[in-house]
Amino acid sequence: MALADRMAEVERRIANACERSGRAREDVNVVAVTKYVSAAAAQNAVDHGIAHLGENRWPASEEKWNLLQGQAVFHFIGSLQTKKVKDVVGRFDYIHSLDRLSLAEEIHKRASALGIVVPCFVQVNVSGEESKHGLRPEEVPAFAEAIRELRRVRPIGLMTMAPLELEAEQTRPVFRALRLLRDELNERKAFAEPLAELSMGMSGDFEVAIEEGATWVRLGTVLVGKEEEA
Repeated sequence: MALADRMAEVERRIANACERSGRAREDVNVVAVTKYVSAAAAQNAVDHGIAHLGENRWPASEEKWNLLQGQAVFHFIGSLQTKKVKDVVGRFDYIHSLDRLSLAEEIHKRASALGIVVPCFVQVNVSGEESKHGLRPEEVPAFAEAIRELRRVRPIGLMTMAPLELEAEQTRPVFRALRLLRDELNERKAFAEPLAELSMGMSGDFEVAIEEGATWVRLGTVLVGKEEEA
């Protein structure tokens, strides 16, 4: 399937999920996960109107960033080592994997040196799987308090990854729990600013995530395809 056809099919599915849940289509943003395709394939996606690209490692994404900086918005969507912050902050427009105080402090330090503010999603391990990164839901309020004075770190929402299930519907409780957690945190004014965003849902479960309130979905194969198709 050509990229234009995949884009049209994804758009149809997003629109239907929004209609089912009574949401406005413009409230859902798409990050094209390009970490498994070449710089040429990423360029092709941008040429077709895809604005947001998701990568999970530097320097693996360096070629794409050099090629497309100024043309695309870059999202860092992988686990971020503290020692790699210097490579990511200033290049990536969003970080989706803020999951510990030491990382927040390093992002703040680097952002301060550059004179910028970094929008971040706080990663929450809703499912409790050992293999997944993220704060436990009950740890988030204390984390919010701990980073309140790190002015160069701007939490804008929460992120989670659901378990890989055979049926997308089985992921619904995870996505619903993240939305409820965000709403509870906002009610308690846990963060310096209300959290507006939810980064959740990937190729296999994004429609359920949208129905449960996702504002950003991270789509790889279903959108940008496999390398030989790009």
